[in-house]
Amino acid sequence: MRTLGQIEPQVLVVALFSRHEAALAEGRDHLVAAFGPFALVSPTFAFNHTDYYTTTMGTGLQKQLVAHERLVPMDSLAGLKRQTIAIEEAVRAAGRYAEPRPLNLDPGLLGLGKFCLATTKDQAHRIYLRAGIFAEVTLNFRDKAYHPNPWTYRDYREPFVLEFLGQVRRWYVQARCVELPASAE
Repeated sequence: MRTLGQIEPQVLVVALFSRHEAALAEGRDHLVAAFGPFALVSPTFAFNHTDYYTTTMGTGLQKQLVAHERLVPMDSLAGLKRQTIAIEEAVRAAGRYAEPRPLNLDPGLLGLGKFCLATTKDQAHRIYLRAGIFAEVTLNFRDKAYHPNPWTYRDYREPFVLEFLGQVRRWYVQARCVELPASAE
């Protein structure tokens, strides 16, 4: 008889980006209120990897990654994306910024073997979850580091982003008080 594998809680990592530092700060405040305190926060960096967001967000975008202390269930990704969409809408509706989309929030789940992002856009490499939300395995962990897939967004290929996510993974291992075999470190 087969048994189900153990389903481990994951680290909620959210990417915030905006051209307004105040919108980033507002987004961080909303995220803490919704999901609890951060365990780790990356420095902000220029998000100049695509022009896709220019018409709705403007130019000069800055991006930052935050990792929450509270671990979340693996099956919560669609709900987390819906919550971040609601936060984006609240920031937009407040009317403090001229852009139609002053803040973008992209949640993902980081585990021992992968980093998955949530999205509202379907593609061949994405799996439908529910409520209009898809998931993609953006990075795989092997040889002691996260590695991109052919479809991985360019900003998630940046060495400093991969290093930050590696730091989050090390924090995750310590937070779970798990001893990993040397081959999995």
